[in-house]
Amino acid sequence: MQDFRTTGQHSARAVNRAHILLALEQKIPAATITSVLGVTRSVVWRTRSAYGEKGLAYALHDVARSGQPRKYGTDQQAEIVALACSRPPAGAKRWTLRLLVQAARDRPKLAGITPESVRQFLKKTAASPGAK
Repeated sequence: MQDFRTTGQHSARAVNRAHILLALEQKIPAATITSVLGVTRSVVWRTRSAYGEKGLAYALHDVARSGQPRKYGTDQQAEIVALACSRPPAGAKRWTLRLLVQAARDRPKLAGITPESVRQFLKKTAASPGAK
């Protein structure tokens, strides 16, 4: 534990958790730990219980999270790219992001699409507006 605190590069959370565990091992009261480290009682409690339940590695490091599921599938992304590769609407020389969003919102599965989503889809391809 002492080596973890003094060597290598670790996140601030992991180092704080190591300090908490060392302080708890030395029987330092939780109130003192919270005031010295600037953490809440719940952080001390969660670190202590994580160490007791699943060990040191689990107590020191965050568990990977799955993240938010994708809102649009590959079919919808392909539809946006195909739209960007088609002829622009009458009166326009090329597709702009605003025109693409307006045209995409006319399609049933893309009614609520945002300009940022369209931008990200096109960033992954060579069909990006303005790309040569």
